[in-house]
Order: sequence, then structure tokens, then C-alpha cells
Amino acid sequence: MIKTLCTPILLVAIGCTTPKEKTSRVDHLPYYSEATFTPHWFDDSDIIPSDFHRIAPFSLQNQLGETISLKTVEEKIYVVNFFFSSCPGICPKMTANMQLIQEAFLEDDEVLILSHSVTPGYDSIPILKEYATLKSIVAGKWHLLTGDRNQIYSLGRNQYFVEEDMGLQKSTEDFIHTENFVLVDQRGYIRGIYNGLNKTAISQLKADIITLKSKR
Repeated sequence: MIKTLCTPILLVAIGCTTPKEKTSRVDHLPYYSEATFTPHWFDDSDIIPSDFHRIAPFSLQNQLGETISLKTVEEKIYVVNFFFSSCPGICPKMTANMQLIQEAFLEDDEVLILSHSVTPGYDSIPILKEYATLKSIVAGKWHLLTGDRNQIYSLGRNQYFVEEDMGLQKSTEDFIHTENFVLVDQRGYIRGIYNGLNKTAISQLKADIITLKSKR
């Protein structure tokens, strides 16, 4: 049984209560299958249709020159974003907020981070290694990815649906520049999208990762 419900992806509670650790907004996270991010709700007893969207195979290189593929994230929870090392605008803040995810799950081998360069022609392995050192990015936990530009852009647009201008025809020459973070579960299903510039969204992302871990 599939239930669809158009609800906001992020809810913000306002009040004069004592601050406490954020918990997930629901006991079960929705599943997402396309760029509108309309949530699909599956009961525990439901069998997810075989054609429901899952992340397709990929092969890229990280800041150490290691090959990172779908096998790397098999049975892992992972957070995805798209950036470029020379970005003077939103990327530094996105990276700072992703560092909060790294810190929260640093000792948790089940959680990984994949940051894809949208300027792979410039962001070579040595450049990404230098950037990782500058930003205190921990190898093995957080992979900065470079490689074939067409593959990276196809992943962003057709697999993770990170762009907000849905419905517009894009070519591989059109630049991806987005603040969105995407949460993918242990089976390769998309389970959330978050504004990577917003601290409340980052807190929600951390809570949702914990929810996914509890349902393992």
C-alpha cells in the first residue's frame, strides 16, 4: 500500500520551551521518487515496488584518488550535496553545516557524506585533497568526489533531484548550483531533502539519520 501526502519537508516549531535535542518529525520517514519530492509513505508490511526510484550505479574518485561507487555506500546511510572548491558564495556555509553532520556521526561507520564537485575539470584529486585538509574533512567519512562531468550532472539532476527549477530543460552545459542536501538510506532510497544553509534543517537532518538507524 502506497500513501502519498503533500506535506512540507521541513517543519519548524516555535515556542518558549526549554531547548532539547531535536527528534524526527515522524516515526517513519517518507520515500521520494522524483523531482517534485512528493512523499510516498510505506507501511512496515508494504513491499516497495521494484520500479520505485533508487540511486543508480556510479563510479567517481575521492580526494585520495580512491574509487567511490554504489558499493561504497551499500547498506550505508549517506548525505549528498554538490559544491565546488573555488565557490565564494554558498559553498563555504554549506561545508560548515556539513561539518556538523561529520561531527555528529564521526564514529558511526554506518553514516557517510558524498560531496560532488560541479567543476570536476578544475577540482582535481590534489585540489580536493588540499580542500579537505583546509576544511578538516575526515577521509573515509566524507568523500569529495570528482570525475566525469556528465556523470556528476546526471547524478545531480536525474538521481538526487537536487535542483529546484523543476520542469526546465537543462543540458550538461548548464551549471548546477544548489544548497540542497539529500538523505539516502541503506537500500539506496531517497528519504529527505534539506536546505544546507539552514541550521534548523541541519538539526532535522541529524534527527532523521537517527530515525533511519533505528529502523534498521
